[in-house]
Amino acid sequence: MPSQRSRKQHNHPAGQDRIIARRNVTTEPIGLMQFVSDNVDSAPRNDIKKWLKFGHLMINGVVTKQFDAPVEPGQWVELNLTRPFVVFKNPRMQLIYEDDDVIVVNKGYGLLSVGTGSQKKEETAYNILKEYVKDVDSRQKIFVVHRLDRATSGLMMFAKSPEAQEAMQHNWNNMVLERKYVAVLEGNVEQDEGVIRSYLGETSQYEVYSTQEAAEGLKLATTRYKVLSRGYGYSLVEFSLDTGRKNQIRVHAKEIGHPIVGDRKYGAKASPINRLALHARTLRFAHPITRRDMRFETPIPTKFLKMVGGIRKA
Repeated sequence: MPSQRSRKQHNHPAGQDRIIARRNVTTEPIGLMQFVSDNVDSAPRNDIKKWLKFGHLMINGVVTKQFDAPVEPGQWVELNLTRPFVVFKNPRMQLIYEDDDVIVVNKGYGLLSVGTGSQKKEETAYNILKEYVKDVDSRQKIFVVHRLDRATSGLMMFAKSPEAQEAMQHNWNNMVLERKYVAVLEGNVEQDEGVIRSYLGETSQYEVYSTQEAAEGLKLATTRYKVLSRGYGYSLVEFSLDTGRKNQIRVHAKEIGHPIVGDRKYGAKASPINRLALHARTLRFAHPITRRDMRFETPIPTKFLKMVGGIRKA
């Protein structure tokens, strides 16, 4: 899935990047080089070639270096006269979507979402994005909306303004329309689908436990699951959350007697792919400012599919 930026940077104050934005108002696609030549006054051909080569041009928020890339009707071309556009690059995280209010990323496993407050300085998704948005605009900040476990990979979002953060956090259950995870569980899960409900609490050692008895301090958690494939003694399972409790899927997988592969904390016997086999695959939410329906989905990790021999249709 290509990363996207839906930003229109038309008016920048002194000291910020000088950006020209032009829209294709015709009914036909136009090659990028031709479009710039036609729409940017007195742009020498050699300058346009340099802008293309060094990443000064974007089509609808995506940096484009191909001279004949089509600018479709209605699309915007942005030209940064000050410097090349900042392109997000990090081996541990992929930028999926960005606009003025939110950023959606695909976080790699083993990467902390945010700092833990320990003395040990560690790279986090938050710090990576904070540096990126500052490179784009020194005034820009990033705000935490939710977290993924260090060992879990997949989709998560951050806000780019206090207003967007507050709208998501204060109305999370209504704003988040869909969250789906995929995991590989040990053993063959017998039922094709089901619902797990229990009360979750946490020990003094920060281990979450599950019980059917309601009590003070415990939180009700509901997890729905559907088996996608079985093979080689494992089950590939899709989970959707009615509630978002700490370690909810991991604890509920243990609850049904099939811990997640690699999850020794919650009863797994082995870690054949040297990671927790849990991935946040789908994220759908109402945009905190525009209320537009935003849905993102990533592929099932290849290692997960290999463990069960792929998805076999019934």
